[in-house]
Amino acid sequence: MDTLDLDIVDYTQTLGFRAKTAAALMTKAPAAGKNRALRTLAELLRANAAPLQIDNAKDLERAVAAGLAAPMVDRLKLTPQVIETCAQGCEQLAAMPDIIGEIIGMKQQPSGIRVGQMRVPIGVFGMIFESRPNVTIEAASLSIKSGNACILRGGSEAIESNKALALLVQQALAASSLPVDAVQLVQTTDRAVVGQLITMPQYVDVIIPRGGKGLIERISRDAKVPVIKHLDGNCHVYVDDPCDLEMAVRVADNAKTSKYSPCNATESLLVARAVAAEFLPKIGAIYAAKGVEMRADPEAMAILTTVPGASTRPAAEQDWYEEYLAPIISIKLVSGVEEAIAHVNQYGSHHTDAILTRDHMHAQQFLREVDSASVMVNASTRFADGFEYGLGAEIGISTDKFHARGPVGIEGLTSLKYVVLGEGEVRL
Repeated sequence: MDTLDLDIVDYTQTLGFRAKTAAALMTKAPAAGKNRALRTLAELLRANAAPLQIDNAKDLERAVAAGLAAPMVDRLKLTPQVIETCAQGCEQLAAMPDIIGEIIGMKQQPSGIRVGQMRVPIGVFGMIFESRPNVTIEAASLSIKSGNACILRGGSEAIESNKALALLVQQALAASSLPVDAVQLVQTTDRAVVGQLITMPQYVDVIIPRGGKGLIERISRDAKVPVIKHLDGNCHVYVDDPCDLEMAVRVADNAKTSKYSPCNATESLLVARAVAAEFLPKIGAIYAAKGVEMRADPEAMAILTTVPGASTRPAAEQDWYEEYLAPIISIKLVSGVEEAIAHVNQYGSHHTDAILTRDHMHAQQFLREVDSASVMVNASTRFADGFEYGLGAEIGISTDKFHARGPVGIEGLTSLKYVVLGEGEVRL
């Protein structure tokens, strides 16, 4: 019987049972087998780049016809560059050490026993994501490397792309003598599957939603299993006094305009008053040329309105909280690093924030006091990414404070259990 005809509860339970069975096999899979699967997947991605783009074109055509917002359509694209990045991510993961089974912190106790911790897979994770089909490969590759099994539910807008990618993943698993059910893609676009998937603690150990705020809020509210999440990507760049103005212009430009749709794109620019008169006209001219609307406080507005062609409007209170995912940025002048930190902690989403400065003490204070998953000095917020961090790939960005924080790579998909080694000791 076709998957689409099956009862949703039975279908989802079957996915869960198969994942749980596969997870038991993945836990003991040798590192060589997992790495072979990843390298094979990289080869398959490159060899199938053209067919993948044909499937992706079907999704893009349907998305445009349905009136999907431009940022969402942009995220949906499976370009040759995106495919190559996925392949490189698989190879990067394959080259990394296998941390499963690693024992850390082994210490002798007065009783004679030795106590440490062993790194183990989480088991089964469910991934619910929108738009970006490359997430299928990122999630699958990380799941394989970390010895887990996963159930992937992509958005209906990317169903053809996701099916084609998932098929390549299962081919790579089979070619490496690993269970093909270690990575399963939900084959139906029925949203009822999501409701079932997030309420199956007997099969699913953690849920990872990756998409819009509405999706993540719903998953967090209704899930009966732990959730790794972030709601917004309201990232900040603070231009400090003193700073290298040429560098600050280059970084502030890249952080905002290199791509508008990712959650690590800068949405708010804070500028120290002492450098504003020189810095703002330079960055304002660049933003104006690229069609970026600047929503500024009164002090910044007074400077920016002198920039030819600048699109400006007064910032409202809500603008300081906003994740635009569009060519819009909020701009505010601050007295210095103290006010910048206070603003970021009050209005930011605890995702990624950067300081551009020549002052080492200011940099250290920013690193210590900004309460975000990633904090940067003299670098673009666009680097907040598992691939750029050397994690091979990421399953998402977590703004939670426990288990996983920031880009979630291999370690974020593992847990630690205590191991005790003795020689017949008994407790007195």
